[in-house]
Amino acid sequence: MATRKELIEALRARYGGAAQPEKTKILDEFVALTGYHRKHAIRVLREEAARTETRTRNRLYDEAVRQALTLLWEAADRVCGKRLKALIPMLVDAMERHGHLDLDPVVKTKVLQVSAATIDRVLADARSHIDGKRRRRSGVGAAIRRSIPVRTFADWWDPAPGFLEIDMVEHCGGPKTDGDYVHTLTLTDIASGWTECVAMRMRDQMLVIEAFEKVTADLPFEMLGIDSDNDSTFMSQAVFDYCKGRGLEQTRSRPYKKNDQAWVEQKNGAVVRRLVGYGRLSGREATKALAQLYESSRLYINFFQPSFKLKSKTRDGARVHKVYFAPATPCERLVAHSGVEPAIKEKLTAQFKRLDPVRLLQEIRSAQQTLSEIAAHGAPKEVMPRSAADVSAFLRSLSSAWTEGEVRPTHRKQPKAKHWWRTRTDPFADAWPVIEGWLIAEPSIAPKALMDRLVAMVPEIYDGKAQMRTLQRRVKAWRSERVMEMVLGGLRKADAAAVEA
Repeated sequence: MATRKELIEALRARYGGAAQPEKTKILDEFVALTGYHRKHAIRVLREEAARTETRTRNRLYDEAVRQALTLLWEAADRVCGKRLKALIPMLVDAMERHGHLDLDPVVKTKVLQVSAATIDRVLADARSHIDGKRRRRSGVGAAIRRSIPVRTFADWWDPAPGFLEIDMVEHCGGPKTDGDYVHTLTLTDIASGWTECVAMRMRDQMLVIEAFEKVTADLPFEMLGIDSDNDSTFMSQAVFDYCKGRGLEQTRSRPYKKNDQAWVEQKNGAVVRRLVGYGRLSGREATKALAQLYESSRLYINFFQPSFKLKSKTRDGARVHKVYFAPATPCERLVAHSGVEPAIKEKLTAQFKRLDPVRLLQEIRSAQQTLSEIAAHGAPKEVMPRSAADVSAFLRSLSSAWTEGEVRPTHRKQPKAKHWWRTRTDPFADAWPVIEGWLIAEPSIAPKALMDRLVAMVPEIYDGKAQMRTLQRRVKAWRSERVMEMVLGGLRKADAAAVEA
């Protein structure tokens, strides 16, 4: 690129002062050398020398907003920018209500008005540290299916809350093999997206019926019908009789047409695999740990995880244009639905106000840690009861959790030994108190100005300015720490007082 620019500068003066035949010859040589289109080459040679001016960017969202968004993103379990945009008002309100957040008014105003695209741009650096690719895997029929009507993806229209799609996920750790592995029964409401997950010791029709009983007791609305694939566990006489006896409408999808169950298939990845990962689980202890994880996550998913819902889909030849409703949580959709009774809406609203999203997320991480240890070693460690100080420490860790990559224990790779020791002496060990005094007196001072002062003060040590990059990193870390104090406000002092008490 540098050679190309030098060639342009060299030929531009000759081209401007040459006659027409000479211009044609210069242009032919220039096109052959650069590969430019002829018209583009003419424009390039006619341009005047570009003037480079240093432009300062007026940043609307500063480091404090980035830190606050990172904290909220972690508290929301790393959802995308569009979903986080819809969640931020209620999440900030809930965290402030439970004493986990004390945003500066200016920072809070900016956080509430930031767009989804800006959220993704601000969090891009944090997301780039996360390593790990998701895998997808896939499952078959029964004779009784002929007695159950088929329902495709286009037959749902706009059902009332209570019609659920169901599916099972096998936690076999990769390709399917023979053996009794733990299964997850996933149930997703079509109208609201409300999702319930039940851990099952193995694939068994009687366990499916027990799961239906449990979900019926946990759902905030009445179960009206179920739609499953052609799995032989669902296409069984026991499940058929259960649905008929309870007045449930039972339907099934077409064989090998997973799009007929798009709602629950999406939750298999966005909920089950996101929470549990792809480890191999078997046995009573793994089932118990998985059940604990779902018990901790069901409220967080249905009250604090916005999701998209398709509004319309049009096809123009091979191109499909989809329009979605604004992201909303299943709880919000139930409260806004006209078919839900007012008593249920009041109960959901009151329950939402009592929930603490940070504590729920901490319980999820703890359950994931137990499940990860079972998948890796076969035996969980003893878990100590959590206290208020533990929740505060967990909250503080959210702002910097992205630096460690994958935060979910069920998806985390085996950690390597960290390089914690210094290989070189600290060049600012003696001078840092003085530098910190300068920073306190002049918070916006540039690291270059600090280095100039150090050179004037101790020229025999800092004259070569070889420590400039180290000083820049140290100043950046110091300012980041001050920003966190502004974001969390007086929470650090309150935590310290609680620990001393």
